[in-house]
Amino acid sequence: MFGSLFEEEEEEEQGGVGGGGGGEEEGGAAAAAGSRRRAAAAAAAKGPEEPPPARGRSSLCGIRNQGGTCYLNSLLQTLLFTPEFREKLFSLGPDELGLLEDKDKPEAKVRVIPLELQRLFANLLLVDQQSAATTQLTDSFGWTNNEETSQHDVQELNRILFSALEHSLVDTSGSSLIHRLYHGTIVNNIVCRECGNVSQRQEDFLDLTACVCGVGSLESALWAMFVEEEMFEGNNLYRCAKCDKLVTAAKSAKLQELPPFVTMSLLRFSFDFAKCERYKETGRYTFPLTVNLRPFCEQADGDDADFTYKLFSVIIHKGGCYGGHYHAFIRDIDQLGRWEPPEEDIKHQVQKTTTKKVEKVEEVQEPRLDVEDPLSLLTAVISQEPSKSVLLDQLGQKLLDKTGSSWSKKFRKQHGPIGKFLQSHSDVFILVSNGTRVALKSNPPSASPTEPTGLTQPSAAPQPGTPPEPEQSPEPEPEGDHWFDLNDSTVTSIRESDIERQFQGKESAYMLFYRKAQLPRPKEAFRNPLYKVPPHLVQMAEEENIKLQQRRETFEASNNTVELRLHLAPSYRLENGALQPISKDQDVVTPLSFDRRKTVGDLRLSVYQMLELWEGDMALTVAKSLPAGLHLYNTLTDDGVSLYSAGITAHSDLFVWNGREVAGATLLTGAEWEPVLLTVVRPFLGDDGGERGVVEEEDAAGGGGGGGGGAAAGGGVATANGGPGLTKEARGFACGATLGEVREALGEPQESMLCQVHAAGKRGGGGGEGGGASGWKVFPPGDLQRTLKELALKDGDALLVLEPLSFDSSLYSLSGELVTVTTPSDCRWLQVEFRPDREEEERKSAKVHASGSMSIGEVKQRAIEELQLKEHLSGVECCLRPKDRTGKHLLIPVCEELSVRDAGVRLMTTLVLCPGKAPTTTQLFLHYSLSTAPSAGKEMDIIVEQTCTVKECLKAMLDAVGLEGDSWHLRILDWCYEVGEPLMDEDASLTELNISCGDSLVITPGQLPPKGYLNLSVWLLLGAGSNFALSMDGDFDHTNGGVSEDMNAAGVPGATFRTLGKVEIPDEATLEDLKIQVLTLPALQSVCVPTPAFLRIWQLEGQRPTRILRGQQLTLRKLKVTSGTALCVQRLLSEEDLGLKEVLLRVQMAVPGEGRYFPSEELVWNAARDSSPGSLRSALAARYGLSPDALLLAKHQPDKHVWDAISSWSQQVSKRKKKKKTESLLGAPFHLKDGDTIGLKNLLVDSSRDFCTLDDLQGQQRLREEAEQRRKGAPSCEAAPERKASSSKARKPEVALSINVGSFR
Repeated sequence: MFGSLFEEEEEEEQGGVGGGGGGEEEGGAAAAAGSRRRAAAAAAAKGPEEPPPARGRSSLCGIRNQGGTCYLNSLLQTLLFTPEFREKLFSLGPDELGLLEDKDKPEAKVRVIPLELQRLFANLLLVDQQSAATTQLTDSFGWTNNEETSQHDVQELNRILFSALEHSLVDTSGSSLIHRLYHGTIVNNIVCRECGNVSQRQEDFLDLTACVCGVGSLESALWAMFVEEEMFEGNNLYRCAKCDKLVTAAKSAKLQELPPFVTMSLLRFSFDFAKCERYKETGRYTFPLTVNLRPFCEQADGDDADFTYKLFSVIIHKGGCYGGHYHAFIRDIDQLGRWEPPEEDIKHQVQKTTTKKVEKVEEVQEPRLDVEDPLSLLTAVISQEPSKSVLLDQLGQKLLDKTGSSWSKKFRKQHGPIGKFLQSHSDVFILVSNGTRVALKSNPPSASPTEPTGLTQPSAAPQPGTPPEPEQSPEPEPEGDHWFDLNDSTVTSIRESDIERQFQGKESAYMLFYRKAQLPRPKEAFRNPLYKVPPHLVQMAEEENIKLQQRRETFEASNNTVELRLHLAPSYRLENGALQPISKDQDVVTPLSFDRRKTVGDLRLSVYQMLELWEGDMALTVAKSLPAGLHLYNTLTDDGVSLYSAGITAHSDLFVWNGREVAGATLLTGAEWEPVLLTVVRPFLGDDGGERGVVEEEDAAGGGGGGGGGAAAGGGVATANGGPGLTKEARGFACGATLGEVREALGEPQESMLCQVHAAGKRGGGGGEGGGASGWKVFPPGDLQRTLKELALKDGDALLVLEPLSFDSSLYSLSGELVTVTTPSDCRWLQVEFRPDREEEERKSAKVHASGSMSIGEVKQRAIEELQLKEHLSGVECCLRPKDRTGKHLLIPVCEELSVRDAGVRLMTTLVLCPGKAPTTTQLFLHYSLSTAPSAGKEMDIIVEQTCTVKECLKAMLDAVGLEGDSWHLRILDWCYEVGEPLMDEDASLTELNISCGDSLVITPGQLPPKGYLNLSVWLLLGAGSNFALSMDGDFDHTNGGVSEDMNAAGVPGATFRTLGKVEIPDEATLEDLKIQVLTLPALQSVCVPTPAFLRIWQLEGQRPTRILRGQQLTLRKLKVTSGTALCVQRLLSEEDLGLKEVLLRVQMAVPGEGRYFPSEELVWNAARDSSPGSLRSALAARYGLSPDALLLAKHQPDKHVWDAISSWSQQVSKRKKKKKTESLLGAPFHLKDGDTIGLKNLLVDSSRDFCTLDDLQGQQRLREEAEQRRKGAPSCEAAPERKASSSKARKPEVALSINVGSFR
């Protein structure tokens, strides 16, 4: 009935854990279900898989959703909580059903479905897990991923599942299970009003279908079904078997036999024949919790208890008729679960109690809390709990309840996440119960039966085969029935009054299950999930619980095991303000795997055991590797705190020492003494370069820094030639040290000046950007008392130390507070690579010394000398061209008159020496191609003057390629490499038109049209078999001066286009002016057209007519007609003036039973007011004089040779969008436009719904062959046009639900 219900597009978000959501949410879950095996394999490769969580506070087990099986889950939970069904199923032993282990044996008759149902029920009752899986049960149904991920109707499943069980239990003691519990009998009576003859007919029912449309309650529906009479009178008479004539009669129905369980199926889904669409009844429809069926029964004798039924399950559907989600409200008859008041009831009770005791609270109220202090707020929240602890994931909610503001909104920005805040205050808070609860360190929770103890005394495991005992609630359970909401994996307690919320709306009751009130339940079954469960299933549950417990312990241990990195004090020494390894070659890190749930004392003991030779005290301090070295922070002093509470995470560094000194040196620990690695730069005026200078050159090449601006990581630095320059040394200093203390530590006199790189020098003056001098800024005297942290100095920053005597050298100059350092170290190099024209010649490269002030011409001459190409390039012009970022393509040549810096060439990069001329500062280097974009042809280069006009530039390009004539013009290539608009002003200079170096131009054939004019090509539609109104063969002179050019019309069988010529017309001209000018073409002189309104003009795209130009007085600019557009003209038999929302369609009526169509006819469909399928259907019905309900429509896609059926079913309303989705054929997925073909079938004479013709089938076969050839890499025999994939999301076909059952007779 419903097919793939979950496919409703953009349906509202559904609730439910485990993929229960409907709509697209379940569609997403379907993809996950289809790849669960691959996901499981990947998880196994990563490590131990996370075990399923234990049961929640309700102590009931949910069912996992396989992607779209929420309807199955709801029905299975209802059957589980039907005690008589569950116990009878458990009473069937292996001697009747067989064993699951033998199901693959061909000679064994194993009744797999009831066995899998037994095992599932045992898991739901006894196995300690939050949700159970139904994969084995659905496999026994014979379902594939398609059934598991497609949602079906739960009413349909109810009947199919019961039928499968009846077939599976044949010849067993449970063969009458379904019949005994659910089958009833209805008797239909027809009473003749003339002779009184009564005609009776009995029929069995499994469930009663109650009408919802036009009915306000279940009682009203039952009254209409079983009390009111239907009269046969007037034109609807009844033929009486006794009277043997048509007579007036009365028909009625009564319940003859009532089953123990009555199932009511509410007909929520209906079909609107006026709108031809499905819809869901969402109006108010009440049903009682207790119903008396005496008025509806044939035999009304007996006690009321025999006719009284109590509601015990409500299956609810949330969503629309095309998709949704199922869940169930179920009454726990045996009270197997633990019911507790819903959260909103608890909050209401707390508020009520607080209101009653306001005065008493005020008397004993503690001092007012500071709502701005998160520490005092969290302390108060935890201390006010009876257990003196709070679940970690509930702490934020309790804070919200207390203050009215969440942690994320009020404190997260300043203090970070709440978990991080707790870790940073480990002296106040402590984590207990395996890190799941937080308590106060000064008042830890005591171990009690109602609260889980800490890590040292874990809670006892549940008795195998029995769910764990739930935590005791201080509030007593209420009297009355216990109801739960079983929503896939989630089980929550609800009030009985919550059922009234399901009377109406998109989330409303769909199936009702009533149980006879007088059915007894033994006391042994009360709160006993083991009742009537077979021993072998109990043993299976025990083994499964043991495995789950082991998996959870293993996973918990694996999840809490962290890898620590121990650093031992004997392997380190203090250097540069940080700890450095004594031996650079020796690995000084000792790895240790440890459980973070254990305490610091346990860790200290483990380290003691590892280090047998350790003597004296042992301190464990959190360390961190910094650029300066290893630095120590806080020491772990409290041995009773767990590592988790102490903030120790995976891969944390711990330093093991005596807590006082390392190698005789006292350590300063903490964040305030964190070392900063600075690059200390000093003048070097010596003359001992040599080998050291070579090292500097390589280091500078790799570092890319300027004169002192780089982040050197060690060692001194000298110039490449051993001359004067700068030396660099990496030194570490505490960030809390002042600048004066740094100068004293460097051993510099008080007269020395400390400088940092000037901001301007960082941006553009460094050697890395073209060489030259570097600028430094002197720290003022006041900064000497500020710390490095206050000065914002960080790792890698350079610090220049200068003595006053240094300014005697010409290398240093002081101007105010700025120091300029001009050193040979600012001079770097350029890599020059030679690429010859001929491939057989060898490529060469050399490193050329260059500076930022050196000209590009000088660099080229040095490169020619270094590469020894002076003779080879004698008399040949060559230039230097940089590479792009990828290194694969060359950029425009660099002007040789500019310096390296002015040309924007970065030092230590590569230039390519190529044949060709370099432009001067007054010239432009341009790319150009002939007729097409450079990607489709050869691209050429030219150098012209900036003052050159467009006409002069075009002439120079034509001369270069050897072309002549005036029928050429230039177009510029835009940024996406498409040919753009022409350069209209031929007398303007290239500079005026913003043409710059590196731009690409295209030489295009044809003269420039006048300014504001459009150059349009015009074609004529030909062919008697054309898909359009009329051929003009009889009125057209085909000679056209002896020149003829025909072109097939793409997508228009039998039609061709013949060229008429071109017209030039202003873009401000109207469509009527265009038609008049088209009629002046020589080829149309003999065509008789009374007025321009008798002419239709199409716009061509890809040899296909796609749009009719409409609006006689609209300008071509408003019609968005651009120069170069191709147009097609067609003569009409009558005047035409199409509106903007009128669509011209080609309609083809199918020949009944022959797979072909009558000749097409044109239909002008006005979609201005209504563009829905119903509007088009009505227009076609009026055209052909048929009923709209008898028409079947489809749109033809000629490129795919398929027909898309057009239905009038409406989409559902989405809560995400306030407005209803428009059902427009002008939009997705049909996008109807001018010239589209609409197929039409009359269902009164043609029952076939297939629109394909023989040509379509042949075309589809040809497309499949071409696709197969492309897949194999072979070229297709026929070039297929580009096809645009349909953007519509077609619904999956509706597939009937079925369950496969073996034969057991």
